[in-house]
Amino acid sequence: MVDHRTQEKYAELALKTGVNLQKNQALMINAPIEGADFTKIVVRKAYELGAKDVHINWVDDELTLLKYENAPDEVIADYPEWKVKLHDSFAEDGAAVLNIRSTNPDLLKDIDPSRVAKANKAAAEAMKNFRQYTMNDRITWSIISIPTGDWAQKIFPDKSKEDAVASLWDAIVKIVRVDKDDPIAAWDAHNETLKTARELLNKKNYKKLIFKAPGTNLEMDLPEGHIWKGGSAVSEKGITFNPNMPTEEVFSMPHKYGVNGTVSSTKPLNYGGSLIDNFSLTFKEGKVVDFKAEQGENTLKHLLDTDEGARRLGEVALVPHESPVSQSGLIFYNTLFDENASCHIALGKAYPTNLEGGAAMDENELDKHGVNDSLTHVDFMIGSEKLDIDGVKEDGSTEAVFRNGTWAFDIK
Repeated sequence: MVDHRTQEKYAELALKTGVNLQKNQALMINAPIEGADFTKIVVRKAYELGAKDVHINWVDDELTLLKYENAPDEVIADYPEWKVKLHDSFAEDGAAVLNIRSTNPDLLKDIDPSRVAKANKAAAEAMKNFRQYTMNDRITWSIISIPTGDWAQKIFPDKSKEDAVASLWDAIVKIVRVDKDDPIAAWDAHNETLKTARELLNKKNYKKLIFKAPGTNLEMDLPEGHIWKGGSAVSEKGITFNPNMPTEEVFSMPHKYGVNGTVSSTKPLNYGGSLIDNFSLTFKEGKVVDFKAEQGENTLKHLLDTDEGARRLGEVALVPHESPVSQSGLIFYNTLFDENASCHIALGKAYPTNLEGGAAMDENELDKHGVNDSLTHVDFMIGSEKLDIDGVKEDGSTEAVFRNGTWAFDIK
């Protein structure tokens, strides 16, 4: 187990670099009950930084599972109005939101996928307004993780729960740079590297990306006016924050009607407590027209059937194979980590901020520009040391962007 001082450094990093909490700003935290000790450290530090209020939404895997096992369908398919009002009130007040995600990847493996799909869709529909605050960077928000017993033992199955948690703490601490003497300075330098990568891609202004790897041959148009982002973001009020910790990606949006070919996953996808693994999707004019999965195919089908936009792409992200997450050699069964080990794409809603002027556009305007809309946004990993990516320029010429899973350019 990491010592108390290391956990304090992590909490401070999450507050200062993650959500960049301001004096007299409220903070909402979503946290697992199993992580209560760490969450209390975060709360104390938040008040020390001048937070005017800190509210915790506790989650517990065991209680979640009991509900899925016992509650009637009408309860599963309903999202409480009071939860919506709670989140909206904090967002309207300009609060920061910190999510501590540490769910057991196998939590819902024995639950009927249709029940999980109903719950996910109900939550997405109910929280649509709140999601506008985060996906348009109207407030500062961040996602981090801490070890929990079941999750840690999924990653380290041959270890006791206590040893698995200790090993996962060690891995997370290194990956999020908390092992450095000054983690905040280390993140400042890391954000500069990601800024270099995104600025290079924005200057290139590719019309199309072509992905080739075993099981993958995909052509992806990029909308006119697309923007590459990555690392730190800037909120509506001009506050710099880091939405994901860790983050190793630069990302933009595909054209919702311009994706063709087949793409294969390279890591398991933990979707709503169920694993989808070794799957492939075939696209025609932007839409998934065929799919298969060795594990979780029924869960994948429910995901794709969420709504019309769930069969189209909303994000493309480039991550070099030598990222710290990839070099750990671990599969985390947690998208926050696994997506930062690998190039990935996302089914569902695009971030409007990835388009020039997109944050101010309505749904019709966004659609005209090729920006996908959906109730869902689910990243899945397609990168490996065998992935090559080519960029097609305005004049039709092609150049290497990635070779053997890493940048074909000098990114420093």
